[in-house]
Amino acid sequence: MEQKKIIEVRNLSKHFKEVKAVNNLNVNVYSGDVFGFLGPNGAGKSTTIRMLLSLISPDNGEIKIFDKSLKENRIEILQKIGAIVEKPDFYGYLSAYKNLEILGRISGREISKFRIMEVLELVSLEKRYKSKVKTFSHGMKQRLGIAQALIHDPDLIILDEPTTGLDPQGMKEIRDLIIYLSKEKNKTIFLSSHILYEVELVANRMIIINKGSSKVEGIVEDLLNANKMRVTVEVNDSEKAKSILANTSWIKNLESTVNEKLIFNLSQNEVSDLNKYLVENGISVNALVPTRSLEEYFLNITQKASG
Repeated sequence: MEQKKIIEVRNLSKHFKEVKAVNNLNVNVYSGDVFGFLGPNGAGKSTTIRMLLSLISPDNGEIKIFDKSLKENRIEILQKIGAIVEKPDFYGYLSAYKNLEILGRISGREISKFRIMEVLELVSLEKRYKSKVKTFSHGMKQRLGIAQALIHDPDLIILDEPTTGLDPQGMKEIRDLIIYLSKEKNKTIFLSSHILYEVELVANRMIIINKGSSKVEGIVEDLLNANKMRVTVEVNDSEKAKSILANTSWIKNLESTVNEKLIFNLSQNEVSDLNKYLVENGISVNALVPTRSLEEYFLNITQKASG
């Protein structure tokens, strides 16, 4: 069964004088995706998000959301989107509860007290619902911004750097919330972040853009598995292991040796084969640790694009 497209961007471009902020960009986001939107600073991420939210207009190209033209169905589409873009702003002299109540009215829907408290609990602010926002830390305001994005129960949630200013525990809470919204509430989430480790833990699909153009798009697991990764193999006797591997094809994949650790560059399906070969030849493998990450893959893609 073919997945339903939630966001379809075709040949999108936006120029600011001589700068090509977004250049002929294509993006596909499907129902239920946690979609990682990645790129270095200045790649065009924020400009693209502003166009998705119709805060600015593209010079060329088409944006379809929920299978409808954003240009022709702007109000209808935006009512089904929740978003946090950069630093959220609130009325500092009002409570968290009152801010959400006002913002809920602006969304055009009747928002119940139960719903306001529900979203405050989702972002771990229910105990501070009476507190004035001016007393909140930056991280708390960031969490309140996510509550604001969720208040009207949107189908699509666009998060631009949602963990900015959060400590590790706060980042984990947001990560768990994203997973909960995706798995339990069937929300589609478009996640822009420079914290690649966080994206790797939650996203099922992603795109990497650079200089306004797409460099790679697809399923996160497939993209990472298609490339060789660095694998550290800890053995009981590294010299004996190297001797056994000397006349095999494995030796060309051996990058370095540190004490009793052999470091290889391997594809995923080669890892188990190497482990089996070493064990069958009398080498005890004490640990086998792949160290490839989205960060390594990201740097490889963007450095190639910049070269």
